[in-house]
Amino acid sequence: MRNDGDSEDRDTDGGRRGLVRRLLPVGVLACGLVAFFAFDLGRFVSFQALADNRDLLQEWVAAYPLATRAGYALTYALSIAFSLPVGLVLTVTGGLLFGLVEGTAITVVAATAGALAVFLAARTAIGDSLRAKAGPFVARLEAGFRENALSYLLVLRLVPLFPFWLVNIVPALLGVSTRIFLVGTLFGIIPGTFVFVSVGNGLDTVFSQGEVPGVGIFLEPGVLLPIAGLALLSLIPVVYRRFRRGTPSSA
Repeated sequence: MRNDGDSEDRDTDGGRRGLVRRLLPVGVLACGLVAFFAFDLGRFVSFQALADNRDLLQEWVAAYPLATRAGYALTYALSIAFSLPVGLVLTVTGGLLFGLVEGTAITVVAATAGALAVFLAARTAIGDSLRAKAGPFVARLEAGFRENALSYLLVLRLVPLFPFWLVNIVPALLGVSTRIFLVGTLFGIIPGTFVFVSVGNGLDTVFSQGEVPGVGIFLEPGVLLPIAGLALLSLIPVVYRRFRRGTPSSA
């Protein structure tokens, strides 16, 4: 004889376990972010810390080329996955330690891997249920992303005024496919990463003069103008499509 009470208990337990599995990735990432601030780990990832430890880091790179590159990539990917506010310093560090081309390549791959982890965690935990409750406003945004998803992602990646962690989560909320997210992120962050790594590639001279740069170094025209130009170029497909929709078809 079937026991309806036992069946309901099993369904409830299964639902709870499913909810835990869905929320676990986001919970782990959130705990990492909290721990970063709770233990003041940011003091180890700063321009001052980079200046103080520059010689030691360069010695490690020379002595352990593979281990230091793997360690840098893993550190960068985790910092993105946990949404830690250290991306600029780490990107500059890549340029200082590994040079322009190699520093850019390692940073782009590591950043893309970390961003993908956040995207998948957000989509698993909140995707379907949150989109269902978001209403017609987000539904309209979702339609826009589906039409120009790659172009939108390229713009969001190219313009550094948008927080990187936010751009990792919003596409998951709006139903952007993993493939589009991966391609848009991988190629969209290359130009900006190249510019910021180039800043780090020239920091040896600054450090040798006993100076320590601040965030203001990224507000220099030589950094902002290339990013702004690339952002405008990425908007061309969006503007063109809107222009085509607004142009009456010929008889």
